[in-house]
Amino acid sequence: MERPLAQRIFAAAVGWGLSLLMFFPILWMAMTAFKREPQAVASPPVVFFEPTLRNFEQVLERADYLHFFTNSVIVSFGSTLLGLAIGLPAAYALAFHPGKHAKDLLVWMLSTKMMPAVGVLVPIYLMFRSAGLLDSRMGLVALYMLVNLPIIVWMLFTFFREVPREILEAGRLDGARPLRQFIYLLVPLTAPGIASTALLSVILAWNEAFWSINLTVSNATPLTAFIASFSSPQGLFWAKLSAASLLAIGPILVLGWLTQRQLVRGLTFGAVK
Repeated sequence: MERPLAQRIFAAAVGWGLSLLMFFPILWMAMTAFKREPQAVASPPVVFFEPTLRNFEQVLERADYLHFFTNSVIVSFGSTLLGLAIGLPAAYALAFHPGKHAKDLLVWMLSTKMMPAVGVLVPIYLMFRSAGLLDSRMGLVALYMLVNLPIIVWMLFTFFREVPREILEAGRLDGARPLRQFIYLLVPLTAPGIASTALLSVILAWNEAFWSINLTVSNATPLTAFIASFSSPQGLFWAKLSAASLLAIGPILVLGWLTQRQLVRGLTFGAVK
């Protein structure tokens, strides 16, 4: 039954209002990035101004943006690929060959996300120092993979549970071993879910700031540490900080915009039977 026009208009207005409210901080940051420093801190705020690229020029002169960008790409995509390599077989085993404590294991994995990161900073820092992984891409890849692995396994487990067991049983009757069932039956059927899980993992790793700031100095610093470097004892230069932030989030915003259809399709996978 179709809803009345007034309800549809109200629902659309609420949706657009919430969307604009969530997007407003990014819009304001983008505007501030093109202001001069006095305009960025003016009160009341300056809404109409002549845009300038001077902030971006100063940011790029001060730091090697390409170095930070490369580190972010390597760490984000590397941790995601490693997480999928471990998460896919783990989720498959939990979904189709669950043991006695499968549910307890899933709950335990998810509970690790509830612990504050600062609570394990010292032991992880000492382990990284002993292993020679401080300020290394390999160390961040391994750590980000472990941080996001519970979410990866949970999402993949949910997608795999939507696949009827009869499909895999039919493949087994045709002589397909578990590995071939996984590659030729399960992966194609859950490809949207796997893609959305990978995209979410990349976004989470790209935005991770706590560990990158505390475990890197210069060689492996990603864009989150690049932003933090513009906070100085002299104060916050809002225009330059906004320009650096826009340069840092720009690539992941573009990626999210290009893959939004795939992300939504994956997140709603199996919602409608």
